[in-house]
Amino acid sequence: MLLRVGALWWPADEVPMMTLALLQVFGAAASANASASASHHVNKRYAINPLGHKWTHTNITYRLESFPDTLSADATREAFRLAFSKWSDVSPLGFTEVRRRQADITIGFYAWNHSDCGSSPLHPCFDGVNGELAHAFLPPRGDIHFDKHEFWIVGRSRFSWRRGVWLNDLVQVAAHEIGHALGLWHSADPRALMHPNATGTGQRDVGRDDVRAIRALYGCADKKRACQRWAAAGLCERRKRLMKKTCPRRCRLCSEPPEAVATPPPPANVKVKVVPRGKVVGFRCGTKNPPSPPKVSWYKDGERIAASVPGHIALKGRDLRIVANEFNEGVYTCRLHRRGRALAANSWSVRLRNADRRHS
Repeated sequence: MLLRVGALWWPADEVPMMTLALLQVFGAAASANASASASHHVNKRYAINPLGHKWTHTNITYRLESFPDTLSADATREAFRLAFSKWSDVSPLGFTEVRRRQADITIGFYAWNHSDCGSSPLHPCFDGVNGELAHAFLPPRGDIHFDKHEFWIVGRSRFSWRRGVWLNDLVQVAAHEIGHALGLWHSADPRALMHPNATGTGQRDVGRDDVRAIRALYGCADKKRACQRWAAAGLCERRKRLMKKTCPRRCRLCSEPPEAVATPPPPANVKVKVVPRGKVVGFRCGTKNPPSPPKVSWYKDGERIAASVPGHIALKGRDLRIVANEFNEGVYTCRLHRRGRALAANSWSVRLRNADRRHS
């Protein structure tokens, strides 16, 4: 059976799938085309799949079937937890990882001729390093496939001149693909996570257009039975961020985008380290070993470091080690905190010696 989608005909079983063909060399062209299209859709730039495919329940499960070579299993799981939370924070949906039973969404990292790829232009085989990153099926299948040959990291995507490859942010790409697995198509808004060139625009969080899209498909619902009581107690004004996430309907916040989580600025006492390229630089957060150690958070240029990046950053509790190069230059900050209260903070600015810089 064939179904018509736009001006093209596709097999019916291939329609519930969207792909993120994020070729870095075509990023600028994709962005320009999207901007031209967006001028005709000022208020609504998102797109929902034309057949209206969506999940019929709000408690959605997912399972990781395979992992990338560049991240540990724990770091990979944390990346997907963060990616799913971007959508659970702005919709009635909740996501739970399962390991020993069937799941609504199955996730895996595959190479070249994987699964049933090649049967349709909508579901291409992967092409190795620096090409297509991932693709996903719309509900009710919901599978998400990632190219195993790509260099996956947790942190902003960037190009590594030493390796000659793109270091791809798994959280950002996964969040985009999850949007497809929930039923969304691409957005013409360059500020949207669902923009087709989201890796090029650097958009890592859901934007206003994404919120409108997911709520147009699944509605806007409160997640707590206590919402009425909380609203009556004035939390809609005093705890607006919490109420946006849990009680948007009660607080009449359904049409508002999520608030960006402000990253604390680095402390004033920044120590400068000028080091040769390739040197391993180590930092330790705090000098004492209290019987009840506080939690430690590491940041680079204000962005949280969630996991190690092989060959670049090694993160282990209070200790952080980096390999000095052009991409690892910046300000590194550690924060000690307990029960949400900051105890101490230290920052180091890492710079390369001028003679050790390499220009493209």
